[in-house]
Amino acid sequence: MTQLDKPVNSRVTVRPVMSYRDMGKFIDVPWRVYANDPMWVPPLRLERRFHFSRFNPYFKHGEWQAWVAFQNGEPVGRISAQIDSLHQEHHGADSGHFGLLECIDDAEVFAALLLHAEAWLAARGIRRVSGPFNLSINQECGILVEGFDTPPVVMMPHSAPWYSRLLEEHGYLPAKDLLAYKISVEFEIPRVMQTVIKRFSPQITMRTLKRDQFDQEMEILRDIFNDAWSENWGFIPFTREEFAELGSSLRLLLPDEYIQIAEVNGEPAAFMVGLPNLNEILIELNGSLFPFGWLKLIKKVRNHQIRTGRIPLMGVRKKYHSTPIGLALACLVIDTPRQIGIRHGVKEVELSWILEDNVAMRGILDSIGSEQYKRYRIYGKTL
Repeated sequence: MTQLDKPVNSRVTVRPVMSYRDMGKFIDVPWRVYANDPMWVPPLRLERRFHFSRFNPYFKHGEWQAWVAFQNGEPVGRISAQIDSLHQEHHGADSGHFGLLECIDDAEVFAALLLHAEAWLAARGIRRVSGPFNLSINQECGILVEGFDTPPVVMMPHSAPWYSRLLEEHGYLPAKDLLAYKISVEFEIPRVMQTVIKRFSPQITMRTLKRDQFDQEMEILRDIFNDAWSENWGFIPFTREEFAELGSSLRLLLPDEYIQIAEVNGEPAAFMVGLPNLNEILIELNGSLFPFGWLKLIKKVRNHQIRTGRIPLMGVRKKYHSTPIGLALACLVIDTPRQIGIRHGVKEVELSWILEDNVAMRGILDSIGSEQYKRYRIYGKTL
């Protein structure tokens, strides 16, 4: 037993996750933290097992350690620490992350968790830590700081309201805010956007995913995304394996028309992926697909019984940024899924997440009447 594995005080013990049983306790911590929070949506335990397993392609470029905090023998908190070689290539070899932070409102437990994550990172040469990332910026990230009165949509995090306070008490400072917008699918396209679309529509072709060329289509989307986001804060590229794994998940749940690709003179130039908000169903399943949860999930998706959605992935190639045709591309990849959503009975969509300083995209969202309703925050600290 190392010094850090010993009890931090008489009430708190932090133990590393080293076994299948340990991982079960790690996964179950949120059920304790959010026991009285009606807005929390339980994740699927089976999916979490996969996410934290060696089969997750993230671990081809990332290493991590996870811990669970115990108080009087009961698990009451958890945290992870990660070092991502792809992130280091783009943002410096002394950078690392914490993530998967969940904890009861107890300063001693919170401090013990941070102590272990920071010590693990510091021992590996990390001097700049940021987070939370679950596990990277291309997955769930950020602490919820505004919007606690509504549940999260699919693949977005939820947080307890005391996390930001406790992080700041331990020297963490805000590094970047991420915003979530919501909008009715029956919004009216502003006249200026209609004019731009009409002007450039002869050059732009919208099409859906070609399922019989699925692997090639995923590579097209990955290439556009990595190019479109390459200069954004915190960017790391999706690897081929990561995007393929994401595509495999989407393939089971999404109609082809939920993935839209815009081509300019035959060249793929922009795309959008829409998701039905599976959290409408998951909130009823309490983390398990068995015995009948999987039937409910498939039935509601296939019968278009989900009334909200999310646009998690969208990109316009960098060469079109800040150009009129780029605006037309952005407008089209937003408007096309809007019409699809109306046909499928969707009432409201979340667009997330958007960097707070992404003035151009926020301007488009403001112009179509969307409402900023959640704010997530990335924190950083120098060790």
